[in-house]
Parts: sequence; structure tokens; C-alpha cells
Amino acid sequence: MPREDQTPENRASENRAPGNPPLLDALTDVAGIRVGHAEVAGAGALSGTTVVLAPEGGAVAAVDVRGGGPGTRETDALDPRNLVQRVDAVVLTGGSAYGLDAASGVMAWLEERGRGVQVGADPAQVVPVVPAAALFDLGRGGDWRARPDASTGRAAVEAAAATGPGEPVAEGGVGAGTGAVAGQLKGGIGAASVRLASGVTVAALVAVNAAGSVVDPRTGVLFGEYGAGSESPAHPRPGEPPAYPPAEVHAEALRRLAREREAAGGGAPPFNTTIAVVATDADLVRAQAQKLAGTAHDGLARAVRPVHMLTDGDTVFTLATGRVPVPSQDPVAVNEILAAGADVLARAIVKAVRAARTVTGPGGTFLSYTALYGDQHAPAGCEGGVRRG
Repeated sequence: MPREDQTPENRASENRAPGNPPLLDALTDVAGIRVGHAEVAGAGALSGTTVVLAPEGGAVAAVDVRGGGPGTRETDALDPRNLVQRVDAVVLTGGSAYGLDAASGVMAWLEERGRGVQVGADPAQVVPVVPAAALFDLGRGGDWRARPDASTGRAAVEAAAATGPGEPVAEGGVGAGTGAVAGQLKGGIGAASVRLASGVTVAALVAVNAAGSVVDPRTGVLFGEYGAGSESPAHPRPGEPPAYPPAEVHAEALRRLAREREAAGGGAPPFNTTIAVVATDADLVRAQAQKLAGTAHDGLARAVRPVHMLTDGDTVFTLATGRVPVPSQDPVAVNEILAAGADVLARAIVKAVRAARTVTGPGGTFLSYTALYGDQHAPAGCEGGVRRG
């Protein structure tokens, strides 16, 4: 099934700090972080993998798993009570538990470069710890067995390594978001960032594949746009109310969704999962990083309703590169970072849904939000459209 990679222009934020470049509104605004996507090739495929590559030397990492049906790898290693202090990469992947094999390709790539936990006298004797989380997209392209493997993971980490510092991140139907669905709408990859007055940058990257809805059924407004705490497509200025779709547009959208639901035999099975990475350049200890992963789930709860169900595997990873000092005895400084994590994750979810494209193929039709509602605030290239398999 031919697919069109989504690479919308990221709107530059006005958040700045002396000596820092303007933000791209992406995870790569955290210096040293790189992102790469790869998709499963072939007819009937609608899945892929996204790799977040940490700077040389790794980053402090943590995780918070709240979904009742997670597909994860190496999450226990991130417990602050355990041995591993830093990781070099995090994998977000489609393919459910099968897709976790993508992490093996990333692990091999890191080993070849001597990156990982050194376990012997020889510098080459390393064991890379590669945490991963998978979302459920099996069969969405028509072929149940078309899912990521080690080669997909290697392609994604190579794509990440090939990027330059601070490059934009592709959003929409790419990488782990290729076969993602948000409620009944097409989901995908989204990213957002903010720079605090302290100079700390906090950013998120999310693969939105939610069993719950991202849209208020009463109005057609994306849940994540209500009370947005920072700039977003529907909030050119923070604190402004979202743009409500005209009533007739919303009514027609509901009719189209109902027709697609009926054509699909009542809807897709509720096996989903939203997975994310929240990164910061703050010098967080592991316990603080784990707290950031937890508070970031608040952003998920703002933008998707309901969340954390038994058939979800909602998982948030944290990476802290430690480049900006944070006063260890100042809880206010850490609180600002925790609050920002929730804000950027909610906004990244909104951006993912707005960047997604309608997909029609052997696995069914997944309508996009912009195809149903339009989007006068969307970045260039984000108008509603249909990709046909």
C-alpha cells in the first residue's frame, strides 16, 4: 500500500532564551536528541517504528506505564532502584508485542558503536539497554503479519543518526504513527516543546493510537485544545478559547463517521495504546525523571477520553540530558518542568491528530480530523486529504 510521509512545517515558537535558537516545536529542541522514523514496506502494510536517539553518553531515563494492556521492553531497568543509570535510545513501535523486535535492531546498531552499559574490560563489551513500547495496529493495512522487526528498528535508528542537530520532526502517518488510530479517526506522530523562563527546554513526541476519543462529540473540538496552556494550532495566543467548527460541519462529520463505522461492521476492536517520550535538558535525577513521566500522563488525560483502560497500553518515557542545572533543593524549579511535561504532551497529541491524513486501503478507511473538519490553523501541507492503497 503506497503511503505518503507527512512532513508538515513545524511552526516556530516565540519562546526564547538568551543564546538559544527559536524553537521548532519538536522533541529535537532538546539539544542532542534525534528522531528517526521507518515504515514497514509492502502491500498490506500499515505500521512502523520511531526511534528517539539520545546524545553520546546517553540520558537519564524513566518510564510510567498506566495502560492495562502494555506491550513493553526493558521498562524494569528504568526503575530508580535498579542498576542502569542512562540509556542511549528509546523505541516507539507499531506491531503490538511482535513489533518489540524492532528494539533488537536498535540494540545491534548501538553495540556496533560501543554504546551501552559496559560489562567487561574491553570497551566493546557493552550491553545496550533499549526501552521500548508498542502500540496495537495489527491488520490495519490488510496484512496481519506486516509488522515491524529488527530491520525496521535499524532503519529508524539510522534515520535518526543521519539527522543534523535540531532538525524538524516529521509528524502524522510516519514511523510508529503509520497505522495509528485515535478513537475512530486517523492518529499519528505529533511533537511539541516549550522553553521555560529558567532556560530549561521540555518537549514531547507521541504516537497517538487511542481507544478513547480525541474529539468532543458535542462540539467537534479536540479535547486537547480546551484550556490549552501554551501556543497550539487552535490557540495562537495561550488562554484563548478554541475555534469551534460550524454546527453543520460537525453534524456532517458525525454522519460520515457513522457511515464508516457501519461499513466496518460496528467499529474496530478497542486494542490501542498511546505511547510517548518527554525529553528535557534539565539535570534531573532518576526519581525526578520518573515523576516527570507520571505528570506527563496528565496531558494524555486532557487530550484523550477515556485513557488508561484495560485494552490500552499507555506508556510515557522520560529522557533528561542534564545540560541545564536545576537547583536540587528548589521544588518550584522542578514543579515547572513537571507542569510543562503535561502541557507539551497534550499539545503534541493535538498536533498528531491535525497532521494525520485519511488512509483508505485493504484494512479499511480511517478518516482524518482535517478531512472532516478542515483546519484554517494547520501548518502548510496539513489540509485534509486521502491516501489510497
